[in-house]
Formats: sequence, C-alpha cells, structure tokens
Amino acid sequence: MQVLFVALLFLFPLAARSEVTTEVYCFRSQEGKSINFEFRTYYDSVAKWGGANVKYSKSKEVISLVYKDSEEEVLDPNRPSQFTTKWIEVSEGLVTGDYAMVSQGALIYAMVYTNYKSGKRYIFEHDSNMDLPPETGCQW
Repeated sequence: MQVLFVALLFLFPLAARSEVTTEVYCFRSQEGKSINFEFRTYYDSVAKWGGANVKYSKSKEVISLVYKDSEEEVLDPNRPSQFTTKWIEVSEGLVTGDYAMVSQGALIYAMVYTNYKSGKRYIFEHDSNMDLPPETGCQW
C-alpha cells in the first residue's frame, strides 16, 4: 500500500503550487562606453512578493534589487499613465545604488542607474528586440 501511495505522489503532484512569473528585459547604455545588462523581475501572486536583479554582460555576478516604489504620472488623459518604478541595489550587503525604470503602457523609455558612492547617473535604453524567455535571457 505504501508503494502505491508513493507512486501516486510522483504521478500526481500535490496541488499546492506557486504562481511565480519572471520577466526579462535587456538594456544598453545610451552614451559613453558600451554597457549592457539584463534586468529580471520576479513576482509570486500567491505570496504577493516581488523582487528583481541585474546582471551585466561582462560580469558573472548577479546583483540583487529590492523594490522601492512606483510613481504614476498622467501626461495626457487620452494615453496610458507614465510610471517610474524604482529598485534599490544591494551588493555585498550594502545599499550601493538605485535603478529607475520609466515606462508608459507596454513601452519602456529608459532605465536610469545612480551609483551612490560616485553620484554618477547612467542612462540605458531598452532593447526590445532582445527580450527573451527567462530560460535564455539576453544574448549579448
């Protein structure tokens, strides 16, 4: 009887499952030297939890991001609102910068990174031709 129960567990997994969605966005620097990074968001609809990370094309390190806030701005009542969504960068246990993504509807206009140590701001453009499934990610 126990063998039958164990076999059924493998054949019919338990109904509890998480609804985690992952989105991948690819960004390129707009000025200066060529800098590319992959931005991933994660959202669990059951736990109501989200997170994100970035991985630069020339680095093996994945940098964790923590959601900060999102601001909505109505630029034209006949168009979708513009959103600026911010994430805080946490690297090696320290808060080191932030990312702000500006979007309107399905369009992502820019991602702005601010390095807290140097105070420098970097502007990246969304490469919509390269957004790929989470399994493959950005192919630089």
